[in-house]
Amino acid sequence: MIELLNTLYVTTQGIYAHLDHDTVRLELEGQTRLRVPLHHLGSLVVFGNVLVSPFLIHRCGEEGRSVVFLDRKGRFKARVEGPLSGNVLLRRAQHEATRSPEVRLSLGKRFIAGKLHNSRTLLLRGARETEDAEDQARLRGAAREIARSIEDIPAATSLDVVRGIEGAGARAYFGVLTFLVRVDREAFAMAGRSRRPPRSRANALLSFSYALLLNACRSAVESVGLDAQMGFLHDLRPGRPALALDLMEELRPIFADRLALALVNRRQLVPDDFEMCEGGAVLLKDEARKTLLEGWEKRRQEEVVHPELGQSMPLGFVPFVQARLLARAVRGDAEYVPFVPR
Repeated sequence: MIELLNTLYVTTQGIYAHLDHDTVRLELEGQTRLRVPLHHLGSLVVFGNVLVSPFLIHRCGEEGRSVVFLDRKGRFKARVEGPLSGNVLLRRAQHEATRSPEVRLSLGKRFIAGKLHNSRTLLLRGARETEDAEDQARLRGAAREIARSIEDIPAATSLDVVRGIEGAGARAYFGVLTFLVRVDREAFAMAGRSRRPPRSRANALLSFSYALLLNACRSAVESVGLDAQMGFLHDLRPGRPALALDLMEELRPIFADRLALALVNRRQLVPDDFEMCEGGAVLLKDEARKTLLEGWEKRRQEEVVHPELGQSMPLGFVPFVQARLLARAVRGDAEYVPFVPR
């Protein structure tokens, strides 16, 4: 197994990131703020007004490291990579598979089944951990609704039906997510999912976490030679990484939702870490983003047992393993099995 390399997140505005021999040096107003050996890094992600030298970009591209540019709110802007890797025959098989309604339906069912299973597990875990009988009843009730949605998946005859099942499960899930918050519940209440812009602290936290997960899934599918734009569950749209969004579905509860809840329940993030903007948008402040990024990297290092492989690995490896399983399914070598840890 390859080493799980770190991602360097640069959030300080005005930073100049450049290459100093085999070291990435970050400078602000002529003063060195950080030095990181290049061989320790798997990718570089910069937020907002950060300057990256051409030589650093070239070196990252040559050695297979991605450089991702996001705005200060975490919205994707651009991604720089080296030459496309992987087997062209795999990408051809993928493109042919996306034209097969049967393959798209089969994979779509599996992505959503994985997502709903993991969402249900998170709710049941929360129900076991709470001492509030009313919260426990609500969480278990939603878990039962999601279980019924899972039972409906095998009989689905189209992707639209699968999406409808997913929608019903998601409504049940987000309808009780607030009851997994043990502190500052009123401030972090989840009154429905809202995006672009997020209109609550909970939505702001989830949106930023999902942006990180999407970047990880895109890196994973591209690392095995798949085309991130050609998805199965998500429809094709210019500029949309549909396959990364497909893979992301089953991993949302495990990576992003659990992390967001942990940061709030441990009081690592508090209501004052969010900026309430005119028009109703809610954004994380700079220090809060740093706290979330630190939590994200720690979460990636946690050990899990992959149920399909029976091997222990850092959680950060899981998107790459799932991408390889997906490549096997695209080639027709095996059925895709979503990541559903026990």
